[in-house]
Amino acid sequence: MKEYTILSIISVVFTVLLDKLLGVNLFKNKRFILFLFVIFLFKLVVNGFLTSKNIVIYNPKYYLGWRFTSIPVEDFLFGFSMVTVCIIFWQILKEK
Repeated sequence: MKEYTILSIISVVFTVLLDKLLGVNLFKNKRFILFLFVIFLFKLVVNGFLTSKNIVIYNPKYYLGWRFTSIPVEDFLFGFSMVTVCIIFWQILKEK
């Protein structure tokens, strides 16, 4: 079973639903989209280095095996969720 793939997809769905349910609407914010692009670039550099030098090794039985450069696609999904959920809660706490 591809646990990392399944958990990554679940995390994205959870993140999108959380944004919608809490009414933060990050995906309508152009600055957030720009921020995601910047995070994506840094992920390419750092994670790309770690995976291309075999510092971080993934067991193929846990993910699809699809890679963007040397980075598993699941890393982008999980990274998106992790950063976005933090920003959602930051926005909620900032408003209180």
